[in-house]
Amino acid sequence: MRAKYVLSEVLVGLWRNVTMTIAMIVTMAVSLAMLGASLLLYFQVSDMEEYYYTKLEVSIFFDKDAAQPAIDAIRVEIENDPLIAGFEFETQEKAYERFREMFKEAPDLVNAAQPESLPASFRVKPVDPDNSQVLIEKYKGKEGVANVVDQRKVLEKIFEIFGGMQKLALVIAIVQGLAALLLVANTIQVAAFSKRREVAIMKLVGASNWFVQAPFVLEAVFAGVIGAIMAYLTLIGVKIFIIDGTFKSLFQSTVLTPIPWSNVHLMFPILAGIAGVVSAVTGWITLRFQIKV
Repeated sequence: MRAKYVLSEVLVGLWRNVTMTIAMIVTMAVSLAMLGASLLLYFQVSDMEEYYYTKLEVSIFFDKDAAQPAIDAIRVEIENDPLIAGFEFETQEKAYERFREMFKEAPDLVNAAQPESLPASFRVKPVDPDNSQVLIEKYKGKEGVANVVDQRKVLEKIFEIFGGMQKLALVIAIVQGLAALLLVANTIQVAAFSKRREVAIMKLVGASNWFVQAPFVLEAVFAGVIGAIMAYLTLIGVKIFIIDGTFKSLFQSTVLTPIPWSNVHLMFPILAGIAGVVSAVTGWITLRFQIKV
């Protein structure tokens, strides 16, 4: 009987303040969606770092007019270098084919380039990626070598950009979360004020603190969980229509790795748990000040 009464009071309370309830749910949903996006971005950057740092290469580019004996001398040195796990020689023709594949969406750029404008190179895989700087210093300046490039330097800049985006999304989520918490507290205050006489009567007849507080707290938890569901559905929509739709080619490129569905589905229990706990705690604290129990 008590459980039935509490649930009925929750539904009545939500309907009584339906406008504020909707505002609370929408604000919570936006906040949780931003939080979920920042968490997905955090997981994605970590996965990309782990994926790419195991595949890092050092590229030794040759001058366009580098003589074959100079290239052969570098090859012999690479084959006997204990710091190198493997290597691949890329001719100008191979470099041009790879360039055409990478920029096939920009035909004007491809047509403007010629095979002889791209240098031949050795693509070297270090035994330990942390020793890439040693390899750069070792081969830079040798006869026929134009430049030595560490892919880690390029990737670090990309990861810095992603890290900035991650922090921005987290800051927005925190601001939205604070707004949602204020709405939760305000909604509970209004609900408690509108039922102040009922609460006073229940206290007079010996109702427990839990029995008085439960309907208000559950209202906040219900709104938080609904907001989490909306946020989860928003992330699914972004995954289907944006990541796997509009920007599908971008996430199939050599830079961005696909976002797995397992990470998207993981967001629901995380967001629902956060929303439920935070809403319950906020509601309970608000009631301690609003109702003398």
